[in-house]
Parts: sequence; structure tokens; C-alpha cells
Amino acid sequence: MTQQNAEERPGVAAAIVVHEGRVLMVRRRVSEGELSWQFPAGKIEPGEEREVAAVRETQEETGLTVEAVKLLGERVHPKTGRLMSYTACRILGGTAHVADTDELAELAWVAHGDIPEYVPYGLFEPVQEYLDGALLP
Repeated sequence: MTQQNAEERPGVAAAIVVHEGRVLMVRRRVSEGELSWQFPAGKIEPGEEREVAAVRETQEETGLTVEAVKLLGERVHPKTGRLMSYTACRILGGTAHVADTDELAELAWVAHGDIPEYVPYGLFEPVQEYLDGALLP
């Protein structure tokens, strides 16, 4: 897929939510190729900011109220060809659960050392660096 095609489709905003030494991951009912477990994420709506979309998608998918802390970076995802943005988020309230049962099968709070079991192909480098700092003592 070319860069131009990636830009014509809506971008996808992902939320990196860390709480009590673990990162929130969700498993989609329908995987995108090799992607099964991923961060809460969804399409950025027209005129919506990336960070706002990450906050909204986290609420819709997991029931958590979060706030955007920092945009970690963007890339064209090597597995899906979609333009992805990654935003670190902090929990304001709620308890994580599968709120969108049409899209999600389950969710998990994943320890740093277990991330490769969920994402065997590795994480986007700025996300990995953020999680290294947030999850390791």
C-alpha cells in the first residue's frame, strides 16, 4: 500500500493506557491480519484530533474514562497499511471491561515482560520506549 492510499483512509488512533504497572490491551473479535491483541483504538472521525479519538475509543471500547497525556508518535502500520497515531493516556475513572461486545472479545492488563506474548512482532519504537519507562522499575 502506498503512503497516498494510507492517507486517503481514515487514520486510526490508539490509546496506551498504563495502570498499576500494566498496559491495557484488547482482543478484537475479527483480527486484522496478524493483529489480534492491540491497544484500544479506532478510526479518527473527520475533524477530530488524534488525541481526542484515542480518548473516545477507549471509553467506547473499555468503559474507562481517560485523558490524553502525550502523543507518542505516528506511523503507517507495517501490518495493516493504516496511518496510526499512539497517545499515552491516564485513567480518570471507571473500571475496564469489554464495553463494545460487537468489536471486542476480551481485554487484559499486560505486564511488561508479557507484551511479546500478546504482540510477537514487536511494538512501534516510541510506544516501546514509553512502556519501558512506564512499566519497568
